[in-house]
Amino acid sequence: MADRYLTFTATAPGRFLTRRLGLPQPTRLRRWSPEHPTLGGELLLLRTADSPYAKDLPTLLRSTGHQPTSTTAAPTAVVLDATAIRGARALAEVHEALHPVVRKVADNGRVVLLGSPPEGSDHHQAAAQQALEGFTRSLAKELGRGRTASLVRVSGPIATAESTLRFLLSPKSAYVTGQVIETGPAETVAAPADWDRPLAGRTALVTGAARGIGEAVAEVLTRDGATVVLLDVPSAGQDLARVADRLGGSALPLDITAPDAGERIVAALPDGCVDILVHNAGITRDRKLANMARDRWEQVIDVNLGAVLTTTDALLKADAFRPGGRIVATASIAGIAGNAGQTNYAAGKAGVIGFVRSLGPRALAEYGVTVNAVAPGFIETKMTAAVPVLIREAGRRMNSLAQGGLPVDVAETTSWLAQGGVNGQTVRVCGQSLLGA
Repeated sequence: MADRYLTFTATAPGRFLTRRLGLPQPTRLRRWSPEHPTLGGELLLLRTADSPYAKDLPTLLRSTGHQPTSTTAAPTAVVLDATAIRGARALAEVHEALHPVVRKVADNGRVVLLGSPPEGSDHHQAAAQQALEGFTRSLAKELGRGRTASLVRVSGPIATAESTLRFLLSPKSAYVTGQVIETGPAETVAAPADWDRPLAGRTALVTGAARGIGEAVAEVLTRDGATVVLLDVPSAGQDLARVADRLGGSALPLDITAPDAGERIVAALPDGCVDILVHNAGITRDRKLANMARDRWEQVIDVNLGAVLTTTDALLKADAFRPGGRIVATASIAGIAGNAGQTNYAAGKAGVIGFVRSLGPRALAEYGVTVNAVAPGFIETKMTAAVPVLIREAGRRMNSLAQGGLPVDVAETTSWLAQGGVNGQTVRVCGQSLLGA
């Protein structure tokens, strides 16, 4: 559904009126396209003292297609290496580095801070590194003009952050801001032969793929080289077949809550194996708890959480994941902040976050599989188009980018998580929604 307010604010009368009334003035986000695959412009690389990555980081950034510079009048992106920050006084280095440049960052630009995980054995280091989180989240709310800010905590070699930096320093991360992402040394991630098709040779199973976000996920995974198996309920079989034919994938009409769903999925997979499992299937049955019948509760929990658990268990038990397997589940900011009339939905999506946090470390250790989640905010879909207009407008504007996201924003984040380097985390795709912020 078209965002008429966003269109109006791009006109001269719209800019004048919204400025006079103090209304949000969103900037149309620049997303990935074949014609504009990069941010363009210059990348400003800054660092605080004693960084362990002083030598390797510039090399890594050059490998991502950026040419880092230490001086530029109008950077498209800024990377600040603050991994060595320790203690309260050292935070002045962060202010000194970014204070002169934040106003100069181009529209739709990026600010990425690199930090280190807070250490339990050093409370000065832990305090300073945790301070970077509050700093980054606040900066993301200040930047405006489609610009984003994120914090990447690097644990181990800087190479573990390559896919994450490629994502954050590209148009693919347009609706991801104010996030804290930790990369780690627990997994060795080999760089793909072709970063334009990083999932080449991989097979991906996407549930709930007949339309909306699931269809967008399947499209982006296919663009990035994966072969897709698309699953949805039999009643959506016609749409499912249409998407599968268009993407050169295969359709699997199946009720994901069926007792034998896991076994039937394994049987339908090429050679009984899969590289990427995307849990996208989900439903809503909204009512306030006092008015919610038990069947409405159980339907939502069974699809949104129960099927995630049972399907994952079945594929792990069958040893269906190839080495370097990925699981990406769809949570929601409703599972983080709650939502009136959605106790069932919020419970299910919060359960997905718990599933990721618990299974991620164990799945990596036991099966070599990473487990992560995306948590969408207000995304422009047929479902949100049916929301009453005032509630819809509030959902669009109540985030740092003052607009709704698109299904492709969730899909781009899913594809990045499917590339590895991140584990056990839930990344919000919400434009830094004020809900649960």
